[in-house]
Amino acid sequence: MTGASHPPAVHAPTEERNPATLDIDQLHTRDVLAAINDADQSVPLAVRAALPELARLVDAAVDALRTGGRVHYVGAGTSGRLAVLDAAEVPPTYAIEPDRFVAHHAGGLTALTSAVEGVEDDEALGAADLGDVGPADVVVGLTASGRTPYVRGALRAARMRGACTALVSSNPQAPLAGDADVHVCLDTGPEVITGSTRMKAGTAQKLVLHTFSTAVMVRLGRTHSNLMVSVTATNGKLRGRMLRILAEATGLDEERCTRALEAADGQVKTALVMLLADVPVDDARRALTDTDDVVHGALSRLREGLSAPG
Repeated sequence: MTGASHPPAVHAPTEERNPATLDIDQLHTRDVLAAINDADQSVPLAVRAALPELARLVDAAVDALRTGGRVHYVGAGTSGRLAVLDAAEVPPTYAIEPDRFVAHHAGGLTALTSAVEGVEDDEALGAADLGDVGPADVVVGLTASGRTPYVRGALRAARMRGACTALVSSNPQAPLAGDADVHVCLDTGPEVITGSTRMKAGTAQKLVLHTFSTAVMVRLGRTHSNLMVSVTATNGKLRGRMLRILAEATGLDEERCTRALEAADGQVKTALVMLLADVPVDDARRALTDTDDVVHGALSRLREGLSAPG
């Protein structure tokens, strides 16, 4: 493996010219905006077409996280920045440990705000950045062209260590697809501005990342219905949201929800089980512990206990 591995000069679809925007530099402002917006309409459809592969990736990540593994995002440029954003937002939203979703951006923190020359072409750097990956982990490489050497190095290193690997690209013929167990292909086609993959390709990646991480959290029981019952109160706004969640889920008044939340030491799930099952805090905690911290499971366990012959 070399430090700077260059792929063959084969154009990815995102690097082709878009026939619909050949005259974009001659349009009035509103028409420029309309051209960009027209092109953006295709992005959700590209994501929908990739849902079967994305579902495979979600299931793999759920299995990994349930058994102590981690999810690693790997990318350069826009792809890496989007990965950092998603990984940073998951823990405070769903109260999962910060090291369970890890983003590896070529060039590190400096490259988040400034271009760092050469790092995306460094295959060895990608492998080195994934040095602590294990067989219980899932590694998701993000590259619009499907050929970034930094991502190639990371995926190959991950596969050597037995991790599940995935590629998110906008290239149906992505050279790196062979290094991934799952290829989530977002066929967004040529960009409005040739090669500017922070546009349609980047938007598609952002949709996939947020869809992926949200679906993983839902499958892990980090929500109850569509409510964020795993949120942690770090400020007054979030504490108010907790009380609204309890009121929405139970139909009870704020005073009773406040008492339950205080008794549960600020844990929304515990308070919710207390209120819905009408049980003391210790019973609610025990039921959640016995059912992998899933509210529906805890409620079923408590109902079974109440209906069992005494």
